[in-house]
Amino acid sequence: MWFLEAPEYGFARQVLQRGTAALFFIAFLSSFNQFPALLGEHGLLPVPRWVERSQGYGRPSLFRWRYSDRLLRLVCVTGMALALLLVAGLPQLGPPWVPLLMFLALWLLYMSVVNVGQTFYGFGWEMLLLELGFTVAFLGSEQVPPPRTILLLLLWLLFRLEFGAGMIKIRGGSEWRDLTALYYHHETQPMPGPLSRQAHLLPKPLHRMEVLGNHFAQLVVPFFLFAPQPVAAVAAGIVIFTQLWLVGSGNFAWLNWSAIVLAFAAVSDPVLRAVFGIPDPAVSPAPAGVPQSPVWWTAVVLAATVLLLVLAYRPLRNLLSSGQLMNASFNRWQLGNTYGAFGTVTKHRVEVVVEGTLDADPDGEGWREYGFKGKPGDPRRLPRQWAPYHLRLDWLMWFLPLRTIHEPWFYAFLHKLLDADPATLRLLRLDPFDGGRPRWVRARTFLYRFASRAEFRENGERWVRLELYEAIPPLSLPRSPGK
Repeated sequence: MWFLEAPEYGFARQVLQRGTAALFFIAFLSSFNQFPALLGEHGLLPVPRWVERSQGYGRPSLFRWRYSDRLLRLVCVTGMALALLLVAGLPQLGPPWVPLLMFLALWLLYMSVVNVGQTFYGFGWEMLLLELGFTVAFLGSEQVPPPRTILLLLLWLLFRLEFGAGMIKIRGGSEWRDLTALYYHHETQPMPGPLSRQAHLLPKPLHRMEVLGNHFAQLVVPFFLFAPQPVAAVAAGIVIFTQLWLVGSGNFAWLNWSAIVLAFAAVSDPVLRAVFGIPDPAVSPAPAGVPQSPVWWTAVVLAATVLLLVLAYRPLRNLLSSGQLMNASFNRWQLGNTYGAFGTVTKHRVEVVVEGTLDADPDGEGWREYGFKGKPGDPRRLPRQWAPYHLRLDWLMWFLPLRTIHEPWFYAFLHKLLDADPATLRLLRLDPFDGGRPRWVRARTFLYRFASRAEFRENGERWVRLELYEAIPPLSLPRSPGK
């Protein structure tokens, strides 16, 4: 059935498959490095204990039957190996069922991780990657043309991501409606990047233009992704441009890169050739042996299309609802989700600073600050670019002052510092005790703001911070007599 095939989207398929595989590689790498310390057998929120307490939890995961740190690392290594093969394009050279099975394996393996990840995996980009991986599995291989219905479903996924985020903002805080949201966002976002301060210091009229541009990109442009070419490709270009701006001004794991990859579903080969001045291939009568999709593959694609169309009902209804949900999944397989972020913008940045001391008396002056890899701490330190890699502990630290600092995982973290747990310390940038055990630890809160250009020239500090209060007073572990 020729109308189901889109041979003019060959390059788009390459970007969609290889880009998605690259994001899976990063996701598995992040889990390999951080999951055991955060959620492993001896982690802050151990998976075995959580599974035992949540027997009614219905989402599928290999680890519901058995968890060990060794098995987790095996799953991650397997996922990284499969992802690298797909990035290299090797499975795509074979029959279409080969990349299909490999992407479905990535989806199932990573879903096993996400579904036991608790609060450390409670981010929208986790379910986005799962849905993206499942959908691109049905793009086939070089032996068949790209399926048009799957490309349209990928655009539907991008539409939900962009339009959903836009509607969350319009229905959310007044700062999005009065165009002042960017007065604050660059400074108060979860994990600023190296350019965030410069973006924050731009004149306020430019910030208002940023908000207007965001509304246009998220509320208007997504509809044109479904238009004929070259309009669809122009819309995709606007999405890519705005997402690259977000990449440069913050750290949002692989969220923005997922949107960039998805946007290529609207970019056809003729448009790319026209943009880059590549001559059209010579037109010749099609030989009788031109590969066409076998009947079995067409049936598989149509079955997947029907499934995803059925699952589209609830997210569509959610988009139209005044009680719109943000980053919600409506089924245990995390397909047909709803997305969105930053419905309201935090006006002030409060940071939790963790300190330890070797002094026997906690009232002494010997307190030293632990350094985190991504979250602000040292006022002189330039924020780093980490995305698309995801620092899960640092992101959760941002949420503490917004919710409650008395989270079970945070108290577990403080006790790990008192034990000088090597796995926990590897999550940090700076251990002020070089592997030694402090006598006491505590948590203080500070109000942070970006330094003006004049303040930075005066003292070299990129942040100005003001102490607020002691959130958790000094804690210690019981010690044996004489120690």
